Amino acid sequence: MSTTTLSESAPSGSAPPAKSRGKAGELLASVGGQNLSLIAALVVVLALFGSLNDNYLSWNNIQVIAEAVTITGLLAVVQTVVIICGGLDISVGSQAGLASVVSAMAFTSAGSNPLVGMAAAIGVGVVVGALNGVIIVYGRVNATIATLAGLAAYKGVAQLISNGAAQGYVLNDDFFVFLSRGKLAGLPVMVWILIAVALAVHVLLKYTDIGRNIYAIGGNDTAARLAGININKYLISVYGLIGVVAAVAGILLTARTGSGQPVSGSEGLELKAITAAALGGCALKGGKGGIGGTLLAVALLGALENGLTVQGINSFWQNVAQGSLLVVAVVIQQRRSGERAVGLPG
Repeated sequence: MSTTTLSESAPSGSAPPAKSRGKAGELLASVGGQNLSLIAALVVVLALFGSLNDNYLSWNNIQVIAEAVTITGLLAVVQTVVIICGGLDISVGSQAGLASVVSAMAFTSAGSNPLVGMAAAIGVGVVVGALNGVIIVYGRVNATIATLAGLAAYKGVAQLISNGAAQGYVLNDDFFVFLSRGKLAGLPVMVWILIAVALAVHVLLKYTDIGRNIYAIGGNDTAARLAGININKYLISVYGLIGVVAAVAGILLTARTGSGQPVSGSEGLELKAITAAALGGCALKGGKGGIGGTLLAVALLGALENGLTVQGINSFWQNVAQGSLLVVAVVIQQRRSGERAVGLPG
């Protein structure tokens, strides 16, 4: 059973032997072709918008970009895990919105206690995430359909309990203010949270048996089952993990906006998360992907979105760009896999 690393997106057999490559070649091979492409694209975007606006590459704007992509980054990291496992979760944005509302309402009900608000949100995240997994495993429902239903259902629950309006006010609490505006070593706290979650998930995938089993399930679930891996347990656990991280994203959304948001701020996050994972090298059929590529894709999307905003370009074009990038990522995957195009002769 092979382990996929951050360079998993590089086609096998494409690199020359290590002795002939030298240290520079080994470094490039370890980064991976997919990641190198993302780095090149990111450099081009930064250079383009930097040349159009002097403030674009300022440290203040870089921090703005980093903060803006934190919530998307968290969801993209766990989306990467579930895609590697051969699944998909379209409901992550609705989960974050529901957790945001619950965190603010519990915070207010408990006499402005942030710990109660966060615990309630994470509890809800565990429940809805595991529920997705149970429906998929024991209901034998396709992951796309099950989580598409979750997208609508969790959004509806958030709207019902909040009457469709923002709930609570948390910016009079020191802890929520620290989450939204605090800095550590010059970086926003929200960015450190993303780094911590991404590092933990990367270690889980690359250096543990759990990670190897996740890759095995996504690569060939029949072989994984025959090898004794409890696929049902893994799938439910992975979707539960998504719920937990989506709840963390919801808490950060509450901290950023100052109140629980049933829809505003969370709508569209699922598309961004899936796009980042696909751009980062995740094979949508499973068994391939890594956190490094996903984070680079998140940075690329954030830089592009910020650049379009700074230039005063209609925000609707951001949706066009995201959709186009997702299509490009999937087309590249299909070409690299060598599979026959649908509807065309071989």
